[in-house]
Amino acid sequence: MQHHPQTTDSLDLREKGAPKNGEPQFSDRRLFVQFQAFGNCSDTAPLVESIQNSGLRAALYTDTNNPYGIGIAIPSESPDTFVNEARDLFCSPPFSNLEHRPHFTMLGRSYATGYEPDLDEALIHRPQRNILNPEWPWAIWYPLRRKGDFAQLDHKEQREILMEHASIGRTYGRENYAHDIRLACHGLDKNDNDFIIGLVGADLYPLSRVVQDMRRTRQTARFIESLGPFFVGKAIWQSPT
Repeated sequence: MQHHPQTTDSLDLREKGAPKNGEPQFSDRRLFVQFQAFGNCSDTAPLVESIQNSGLRAALYTDTNNPYGIGIAIPSESPDTFVNEARDLFCSPPFSNLEHRPHFTMLGRSYATGYEPDLDEALIHRPQRNILNPEWPWAIWYPLRRKGDFAQLDHKEQREILMEHASIGRTYGRENYAHDIRLACHGLDKNDNDFIIGLVGADLYPLSRVVQDMRRTRQTARFIESLGPFFVGKAIWQSPT
């Protein structure tokens, strides 16, 4: 039997960005975001007060498609937040009096592609600002899963496919129509989704339109297994940035 020596190389789990001032960028920081949804809510004022008292950063949405529905997005650098402070919030009135809607539950983490000029801005500051920006109250939150075929493509072809997708998003962002929060959820999602996307903006139509425009890209047309469910809401309260 042939024996192979064990490697002494350690795993490098840091996020990696583009070189900055000639030096490589690495970071162990990431932003985790949890989205929860509830029904049977006829009065949102007690919810706002409860969130404020909790000390959590959050955005509270009313559900466009459910007159008694609400959603809440909570960003935090520590996942402990979701099993401590957030759990305490949801297990106490007024949230404990509501109907939990688990099919909308999402949990993801920010990630780097290796091309970010400012790594902490991309991983921590920008996604948090997008969630909490009072000028962008409309939001669409949804998970997606890629087909396994995408992982079999070589890196160059993957990059070309992703760049086509990203160029549409950059155009909408540059024109201030739509801004995204991109999160990985590998192993964090009960339905085995790969990513969570949050789209936010001043108006709802551009958010719907960017989803429509993405449908014609090669990534969506050929390599997306599933999208949704979609939570469509408008923020009625956001923590100060």
